[in-house]
Amino acid sequence: MALFKKRTVGKPGEWYYCLEHEKVEEGPECPGKDRFGPYATRADASRAMELARERNLEWESDPRWNAPRNGDD
Repeated sequence: MALFKKRTVGKPGEWYYCLEHEKVEEGPECPGKDRFGPYATRADASRAMELARERNLEWESDPRWNAPRNGDD
């Protein structure tokens, strides 16, 4: 019998965006595989999907990732 149950403990002031429930949470309520964060503010967490799209676009547009490497055909 387990004496302690694993539970995600949230910290006040840390904000997360839950991908499964599509909502902002203060402190992690859902498993790490289902969330983005932590974010400093609730507003930042509410923009999590927009921020992810912006970052993906930046990475996809980065010439260092798209330039041919030495020895590659």
